[in-house]
Amino acid sequence: MRIGLIGTGRIGAFHAGVLARHPEVESLVVADADPVRAARVGGALGATVAPTVDALLDHALDAVVIASATAAHAELIARAAGAGLPAFCEKPVALNVPGTLGALRAVETAGTELQLGFMRRFDAGYAAAREAVRSGRLGRLHTVRAATSDPAPPPAAYLPLSGGLYRDCLVHDADILRWVTGREVVEVYATGSDAGPAMFREAGDVDTAAAVLTLDDGTLATATATRCNGAGYDVRMELAGDRDQIAVGLDDRTPLTSVETAGPPAPVKPWPGFLERFAPAYEAELDAFVRLVRGEAPNPCDGREALEALRIAEACERSRREHRPVALAEIPS
Repeated sequence: MRIGLIGTGRIGAFHAGVLARHPEVESLVVADADPVRAARVGGALGATVAPTVDALLDHALDAVVIASATAAHAELIARAAGAGLPAFCEKPVALNVPGTLGALRAVETAGTELQLGFMRRFDAGYAAAREAVRSGRLGRLHTVRAATSDPAPPPAAYLPLSGGLYRDCLVHDADILRWVTGREVVEVYATGSDAGPAMFREAGDVDTAAAVLTLDDGTLATATATRCNGAGYDVRMELAGDRDQIAVGLDDRTPLTSVETAGPPAPVKPWPGFLERFAPAYEAELDAFVRLVRGEAPNPCDGREALEALRIAEACERSRREHRPVALAEIPS
């Protein structure tokens, strides 16, 4: 199988390494807006380096992996579809609903496959939580608490391109909430704080956010996110039912210290970032994409799933700006 990879930044370089090692990937072609970076990544892996996306698509590819800047995702998805190629794309499809719908129409018209990179679906902990909920082990699920905390803010130049904290970070919690519980979000009430570094205020963004989400069966969920968690990278989910309660992401690397004398010990070595915490999940999602391309497995996360997560993030952003609850029915689908 020959795969083209567009984008060789941090996540793209990681994906390139995974694909280069995959036993079903015979050759890899890479391209990037920065040709020097593409040459460095491609050269280290023995991959073919294409000078442009056009040149990459001229190769006899079986599939495309898109890890470019977010603003280019929708166009590249449409170009891959136009070339008849199945595509894997890092989230999001686009930074807004209209752009997402346009890219999905291109895929549907071409009859190709699009898999989105919501890697938490491939994490062993979240998979175990999904099984616990679906099997009835927890009883009636009544409360879900989700948290996404980055150890340090991204570069200031990234913020205006990110879509904001809800679309960039909490969209992961929106997707995994739906995937684990099997329920839909019907209403959100969100708020945010820009009391941290000035660059967030300058970008019209917030550095910390919280949302209450009501699911269609009455389950209540809270989701929080921050760019300023100095203790380390922290992604967790707690699920409570009338029979039992479980947690995802709670181990000896969770950057959380108990002040109780009989509490658990302080973390040994907190996770420094998302690549380290979710490395096995990133590898698993690309393996799933390879099997999808080979016709061996169904699509584990298609474009419509990504659209639903984005609609929740959009509702949260609208709620924050307008200081009111927002029903998901208000967001186009």
